Amino acid sequence: MQLGMIGLGKMGLGLALKLMDKGHAVVGYDISAENTERFMAEGGRVENTIEGIVSSFGDGLKAILLMVPAGKTIDDLLQRLEPFLKKGDIVVDCGNSNYHDTQRRYFELCDKGVCFLDCGTSGGPHGARHGACTMIGGDREAFETLRPVFEDISLPGGCLYVGQTGSGHFVKMIHNGIEYGMMQSIAEGFEILHRSEYDIDLCKLSKLWNNGSVIRGWLMELVHAALSKDSDLSGIRGIVHSSGECKWTVETALDYEIPAPVIALSLMMRNRSLQDDTFSGKLVAALRNEFGGHDVVAEKH
Repeated sequence: MQLGMIGLGKMGLGLALKLMDKGHAVVGYDISAENTERFMAEGGRVENTIEGIVSSFGDGLKAILLMVPAGKTIDDLLQRLEPFLKKGDIVVDCGNSNYHDTQRRYFELCDKGVCFLDCGTSGGPHGARHGACTMIGGDREAFETLRPVFEDISLPGGCLYVGQTGSGHFVKMIHNGIEYGMMQSIAEGFEILHRSEYDIDLCKLSKLWNNGSVIRGWLMELVHAALSKDSDLSGIRGIVHSSGECKWTVETALDYEIPAPVIALSLMMRNRSLQDDTFSGKLVAALRNEFGGHDVVAEKH
């Protein structure tokens, strides 16, 4: 199937290359010359305009995947795409959009006969390149048309149609809220260990806890990876920025009158990290860098 990939950053590039590995013809577009050149260096084909990427399909079915920042960027992009789309074409937002925005965009495109799917994508840049976890919302028929695409970018068993429009982004929003809480609890535990009277090798301990422990898992593997590089994380500051998904999760919990103290406090701790520096903040910053390639703030010496 011919596919367009708009957004060739850390995630979009990995998804595009994974699809090419699976035999799909992928045409890429990005406003960054650096991202475009990286894709071309891997054998990717690019177009320099939105019109170019859409017209490259000819008269056949168009399936355009978006991996760009949430918010106005998506709206502006859809406005530019819309004149070149026809009935039956499919657009997929693979980023972390607010599910309310996704619902609105679905109906706006639906009025023109264009299908709009929302795909929550988890696994970071490594997952995008080697197999992600995807959760898809929107019309079932459009999903079934692109099922081979979603299965090809996902690990075996890592693709699920979750329901009507917005549900893919809703599920990913909750996923990221859980992720915030998990990272914060790990970081707090390691700060207590770091402050204790015992001379514990935290790097070795994190490796141990991934062998049979109840708290084993990928995040613990990433703790070990981070501490292997810098055992006391002295090279970075514990500044941890938050993205919109956890805030939206907390707002949704308030709307539903559901207590979610762990997730809410993990968001507040991100805000606190902008004021003071702690080992737990450093570890959350290091974890985000390990799984998502998010920038860390270097310690000043």
